Amino acid sequence: MNVIGHGIDLVDVAELRRWIEDPRDPLIPRCFVQAELDEVGNGNDRIERLAGRFAAKEAVLKALGTGFGAGVAFSDVLIRRAPGAPPEVHLSAGAAEAAAALGVTGWRLSISHTASMAMASALALGPDAQGLES
Repeated sequence: MNVIGHGIDLVDVAELRRWIEDPRDPLIPRCFVQAELDEVGNGNDRIERLAGRFAAKEAVLKALGTGFGAGVAFSDVLIRRAPGAPPEVHLSAGAAEAAAALGVTGWRLSISHTASMAMASALALGPDAQGLES
């Protein structure tokens, strides 16, 4: 496995709640696509799960070395997780272009949260030393 980049992020759940509920500039339409919102659902831990997804997006952008802006948006990073499976990273637009330029062929992502904090760690992977895809 060839690690091209690593990103980690920590999110305060209460702060994310304030961003989501801010009527002047709500975060959800700028950051999350409908598929992510559907997957997170409306349970009691919705905000914590959104905070985990937000941290994951930040970690992915850090692993790419781009952050957001300059052609890369939060909505370019889609975080999906099927029941019983690890979370997956799907990129589009500017984030996909940045990943392709770096030679990223795969991702390893870990997300965790409590009622007050959410964190994520992302590894951007490239072809291994033998030239095989990861």
